[in-house]
Amino acid sequence: MLDRPFIPGALPASDASGSAGDARVAAPVSADDAALVEAGRRGDERALATIYRRFRPRVFSVVARLVGASDAEEVTQEVFLRAFRGLDKFRAEAQLSTWLYRIAVNAALSERSKKRVERDRIAPAVEAESIAAPPGTQQDPALRARLEAALASLPPGYRAVLVLHDVEGLEHEEIGTILGCRIGTSKSQLHKARAKMRGLLGELGGER
Repeated sequence: MLDRPFIPGALPASDASGSAGDARVAAPVSADDAALVEAGRRGDERALATIYRRFRPRVFSVVARLVGASDAEEVTQEVFLRAFRGLDKFRAEAQLSTWLYRIAVNAALSERSKKRVERDRIAPAVEAESIAAPPGTQQDPALRARLEAALASLPPGYRAVLVLHDVEGLEHEEIGTILGCRIGTSKSQLHKARAKMRGLLGELGGER
């Protein structure tokens, strides 16, 4: 079983249950993806290649923003290795993309944890250069640098929720499934992540 990703702040004991209105909701897998998974389980290399081509861009995007561009390719490969080895564990209650996102977030946060001591010795400005900037900032180098530095400074769990929602455009229902938390917890973490980002951007922009 995959380790649950770290989210700053302990989750309440009731997080796994809660009211029906705040329960995690998983969209069922599409017939096409289900067929690919079934073929992949039988060792069909064409099916595995199709899964890789179809989902690699989105997986790479998430990973790059969580671990930085320099490690993104290696971690992305690890994500698909884990996924292909674990196809028998995939359950059709959720979309294939949701399952892959979950593996990606766990792999990325594990990589960051493993390299934490090494990265702590790197100047924040240097580390920030490796974090992929959100779309739309390439035309403003100053804004891009500030966003990259602020994103790099976020706690890993905050960064995961912010990237999944504000960059990848996922709804809280899917984020809850990916991170193993309630919808309300996802919303709360996003609110805190945005507030933290605003504070960091203010500091980087020289506000007092």
